[in-house]
Amino acid sequence: MASNSSVSPHRSGEDMGNEKGHGRNRPTLLSAFQASLKVRPGLEYVNLVIFRPLGFVVARALLPTRVRPEQVVIAHTGLGLLAAGCLARGWERAAAALLQVVTVLDNADGQLARLRRQESELGRYLDTELDTVVNAALLAAIGYRTRRWRASLAALLALTGLLSWDFNLEYLYRRARGEVFRSEVRDPDGRAVRLARAIYRFVFAPQDAMIRWLEELGLWLSAGHHAREECVGRSWWHPVVVTAAANLGRSTQYLWLGIFAWRRRLASYPTFVLSQLLIPLLMTIWRWSAVRRQVSGGREGVVGRRSENRARFPVAGHG
Repeated sequence: MASNSSVSPHRSGEDMGNEKGHGRNRPTLLSAFQASLKVRPGLEYVNLVIFRPLGFVVARALLPTRVRPEQVVIAHTGLGLLAAGCLARGWERAAAALLQVVTVLDNADGQLARLRRQESELGRYLDTELDTVVNAALLAAIGYRTRRWRASLAALLALTGLLSWDFNLEYLYRRARGEVFRSEVRDPDGRAVRLARAIYRFVFAPQDAMIRWLEELGLWLSAGHHAREECVGRSWWHPVVVTAAANLGRSTQYLWLGIFAWRRRLASYPTFVLSQLLIPLLMTIWRWSAVRRQVSGGREGVVGRRSENRARFPVAGHG
């Protein structure tokens, strides 16, 4: 979904390149890395350990250049389409390697934007919309290669739903706690921005509305008139659930696809994606049970202060 994120203070490429040997007031490499990250309430572990650090290396290298984050988006979109072509031709291991490069650049575009304070409305829309184009191309290539068209189409729909669930779950988590979801970014009206907005309204906004409605329906069915109580909403949109959703994110999905491609098991990948639909189902059953116990017992909630305080990490997200 469109990455509509708090950003940290801007530092120029010259500052970044000359940190060594300067005074204590110079930000450290670690603080620069943290400044490049989006604060999210759930960790996507492969991003934290692998792809965000690599994306930061790329973002630092691009910082003194004129390369814009939107250009990085276009670059990793091209590489993603190339990976799809490799899958269709049967070059699975080349595709597996390309997908990991795509993921590094997919992280780097947002990190570069935050380091420069160069986030844009167009960049957020492009990231979401072109990522979806690449996802569709990859699943189409798998369908072409394996001749399992129906399974590949079902996997594409499931993957789109899982990524949308991750995005909207964070929105609902923050709303339940009175937090700002993402910082407002508005570009001057132009042809490209208007087109990107229109595509989002037509393709993605209905997904957002449907998932939010289903989530709120689940809360209402489990809690009844207690659903409007703040502590009950916090229990329903629990940090554990947000973390589970984050680990269904695009970086993790492309790592798994790379593993399947490397092992030449593409025919099994659509089934693997479909099996992940069990995670939202199991999380909903767990939340239902916890909230039912909460409202029937009159307890404050299943979310304690300690879990709330641990739930915010400067980590990867969508974009």
